[in-house]
Amino acid sequence: MADDATIRSGRCHCGAVRFEAALDDDLASIRRCTCSYCRMRGAVVAMARPGGVRILQGAEALTTYRFHTGAAQHFFCSRCGVYTHHQRRSDPNVHAVNVACLDGVSPFDFPEVPVMDGVNHTNDTGQPTRRAGTLRFVPAE
Repeated sequence: MADDATIRSGRCHCGAVRFEAALDDDLASIRRCTCSYCRMRGAVVAMARPGGVRILQGAEALTTYRFHTGAAQHFFCSRCGVYTHHQRRSDPNVHAVNVACLDGVSPFDFPEVPVMDGVNHTNDTGQPTRRAGTLRFVPAE
């Protein structure tokens, strides 16, 4: 992995799967998505550079899920069921990483998370990706 990226370590809940992710913009690329799968999954993701996810342990424990066009490949641990990352539909060379799996990071660390319009996916509409809104976390006092 390249030296100009931020390298973050991560794992699934049970620890069977361990990985490293090379994030060009570190956590500045966080987002959520409104597509049917992401809406149900509810994860906040950060973008890894092309080829930027390296499985260090547990490749045999990873399983995948594909839907709709089958272009995106969603990876999760077959033991604990936690979604770790996915290969993006809009650019199959880029992976999105579940920030909750990154060591020392929580999706609640971010006061605002951009939400992208995955229902009207750019590959279906031919239009640039549209921001659907913003998810806000306001801690209780």
